[in-house]
Amino acid sequence: MTQASNTSDKGWDTHTIEERYDNPWINVSHRRVTAPTGSPGIYGMVHFKNIAIGMVPIDAQGNTWLVGQSRYPLQQYSWEIPEGGAPLGESALAAAQRELREETGIIARRWTSLLMLHTSNSVTDEEARSFVAQDLTFTDVEPDSTELLQIRRVPIQDAINMAMDGRITDGFAMASLLKVGLMMERGELSL
Repeated sequence: MTQASNTSDKGWDTHTIEERYDNPWINVSHRRVTAPTGSPGIYGMVHFKNIAIGMVPIDAQGNTWLVGQSRYPLQQYSWEIPEGGAPLGESALAAAQRELREETGIIARRWTSLLMLHTSNSVTDEEARSFVAQDLTFTDVEPDSTELLQIRRVPIQDAINMAMDGRITDGFAMASLLKVGLMMERGELSL
């Protein structure tokens, strides 16, 4: 058990931290805290050791690429934007370039930062960053040994519709696609 005496600028006091689980990707801890109201309490926290990275590749004809894969925690198949992770300390853009090439075989010459979000800030400190990738060329895919991926090229509006109607349920993919749609509607993103 670690003693912590820090007072957060967000109003929470952390008194003790007990590590309950640790692997190369996450750390889970049990914490004794005092809430901003002054009430004592406990908090379970999941710390991610990578930044979540997502890419929305868009070609000159208005198509994007989705990745389909089986997601273990849900025990179901999921369609998403290409996603991966950046170890803390690695450039988010460099990780996005690497992940896009590995998962889809796409190399992009133009990159636009899309969004930064916290995936579930009531239980985790995970940060996610996504990018729009354009001016595309193609090479071979190089998925991780645990990935059995389907790659599908679809019109960007179809991908946005999939996020709107529930065929895409991954929150990171939904937020990224919906922001792309809004940016296109506002004239802030062109093909």
